[in-house]
Amino acid sequence: MKIQHLKSYFAALGIIAASYSASAQAPKKLIDPANMDLSVKPGDDFYQYASGTWVKNNPVPAKETRWGSFNELRDFNINAVRGLVEEAAADKSAPAGSVKRRVGDFYAAAMDSATIEKLGYNPIKPDLARIKKIKDLSGVIDEVVYMRTSGMGGPMFSFGVAQDRKNVNKYLPSLGQGGTTLPDRDYYLNDDARSVKIREAYMTYMTTLFGLTGSSPAEAKAKAEKVMAIEKQFAAAQMSRLEMRDPYKTYNKFAVNEFSKTTPKLNWSTLLTKFKVKGQDTVLVSSPKFFSAVDGMLTSVPVADWKTYLEWNLLKSSASSLSSPFVQASFEFNKVQTGQRVQTPRWQRMSSLTDNNIGELLGQLYVDKYFKPEAKARMDELIKNLRSAFEIRIKNLDWMSPETKTKALEKLHAFRPKVGYPEKWKSYDGMKITRTTYFDNLKSGGEWRYNDMIDKLGKPVDRTQFGMTPPTVNAYYSPTMNEIVFPAGILQFPFFAPDADDAINYGGIGAVIGHEMSHGFDDSGSQYDKDGNLRNWWTAEDRAKFDEKADALGKQFDAYTVLDTVHVIGKLTMGENIGDLGGLNAAYTAFKMTKQGQSNEKIDGFTPDQRFFLSWAQVWRGNILPESAAQQIKTDPHSPGEFRTIGAPVNMDAWYEAFDVKPGEKLYKKPEERIRMW
Repeated sequence: MKIQHLKSYFAALGIIAASYSASAQAPKKLIDPANMDLSVKPGDDFYQYASGTWVKNNPVPAKETRWGSFNELRDFNINAVRGLVEEAAADKSAPAGSVKRRVGDFYAAAMDSATIEKLGYNPIKPDLARIKKIKDLSGVIDEVVYMRTSGMGGPMFSFGVAQDRKNVNKYLPSLGQGGTTLPDRDYYLNDDARSVKIREAYMTYMTTLFGLTGSSPAEAKAKAEKVMAIEKQFAAAQMSRLEMRDPYKTYNKFAVNEFSKTTPKLNWSTLLTKFKVKGQDTVLVSSPKFFSAVDGMLTSVPVADWKTYLEWNLLKSSASSLSSPFVQASFEFNKVQTGQRVQTPRWQRMSSLTDNNIGELLGQLYVDKYFKPEAKARMDELIKNLRSAFEIRIKNLDWMSPETKTKALEKLHAFRPKVGYPEKWKSYDGMKITRTTYFDNLKSGGEWRYNDMIDKLGKPVDRTQFGMTPPTVNAYYSPTMNEIVFPAGILQFPFFAPDADDAINYGGIGAVIGHEMSHGFDDSGSQYDKDGNLRNWWTAEDRAKFDEKADALGKQFDAYTVLDTVHVIGKLTMGENIGDLGGLNAAYTAFKMTKQGQSNEKIDGFTPDQRFFLSWAQVWRGNILPESAAQQIKTDPHSPGEFRTIGAPVNMDAWYEAFDVKPGEKLYKKPEERIRMW
């Protein structure tokens, strides 16, 4: 779920991106007691009860950083994608320019390791030479422009095209903070043991890459120190992740000429023209203070140091696509951050790379083979039922006034669902793909994506686009589009099984649908109206009541401990926690409308309600390496799976009844303390 260039914000389910095969067979027992720890009371530790034996028997494999239901699915699914790309690469009869030929050529070039090894770092030598020739500050800025427009990364700051959050029918150029490499600003600014260790590993990484491209050990170390100093200044100027969650704080609209007055060294009228932006007199800026700091740095940092910084940006964006010494150096740095023990196999990395670069070409092959019409029909039915359940719940809220309820229902009814794949496929016209030029294919792809983004300006907002490729196992909500989106890849067990009982599907994909709907009403999404505009539709009294409930939920998650002393950050994970709580409640309401939901008939020894909650729990089971867990807490807006398993159910009366949870048990909350939002 990592898309580096600016795009319209969306809230995703929080799953490692993966692919799937609809031909996979669900286990015979969709809720299998063999995966549970029945020696534990559900009311003491529902996570252990539901998944304890599975967690014990499924340690993290060496090539992974975490292992859970999603990863099992990904491991199966990436092989499905592998089959598609290898078949495409082997088909020499596919017509030139056809979808299959282009996918096959891209993958074949990516797998030609002999040529890649032979080239070493030759693919970037012309770029290194160009940077070396820079004479002054204007040359530095021109190189920033060149790297961005050529698809070679984005030094200093982020730039993109996004909907105007207060006028969502219009695209505008958007500027945001950036310039750093480490996952979070805190890694530069804090001196705890983990931050120091990661900075040291980062210095080693930079020194290694500078050395691989011709610098002596002393020169390489000096260059790394210069880059670290520059990036630390960027980090100090950045807003924190918590601050960035405020949609009003990050909404700053400027006339281009007025914004240029705040950054004397950066004339944005000239810069935007160089960025290929035409006819735009307005720009959105997420963090004006950051750009004031950048402008000051352009004076205080010597041109020679900026050249080193640009050289580093080229190296880090290219390293994983060069010869093995560069790839290994990247992996060694990743090992320290995540704990991953062995490199992911090349075929797997290149299959994912194909999806990341030409996902809507690969997606066409994928949908043809794996996406079944009956899955789409069942999803349409589930979405309809979840929308009805959410409507019932809004109408029955005892804390919200009729005035605000009317607005909430208008927003709910305006949700636009998308399932499977886009109505129209991207053609990637103009992107050059050959079987012999792997690095050039990547550069061409980056340049194509940049031009495709710029091409949106001055045109109507495209409401048919997908923010994820069809093979992705994930889902998302976009507040500016007011849409809920479910790529084809998520329609598979443990989320969804066409022949499963309703408890499984409503506890799985039903809760996912409800989760995405709830993002429209979380602490951030609830600030956008039915049309997607950032506009208040609440009464002051209702908003205060909502904020009080959100604060209570934040405190609940603050109390969860990871790695002995590290706690979940309730404010950072607030949106996802509200999504889980609202989504599971809505899914349960919808489930109780079904025949099974209204019965007491057991399957494999479990009641319908028990199966519903156990279906939810098995989605979130998993193991994670300590290094990755520590990084997740700082950078991921999703709570760890263990706490997603219990966070919503402990606030639902139905869970207490389903498992006979009593006072005195560890997870018990008094009825009056249970958080009831949506």
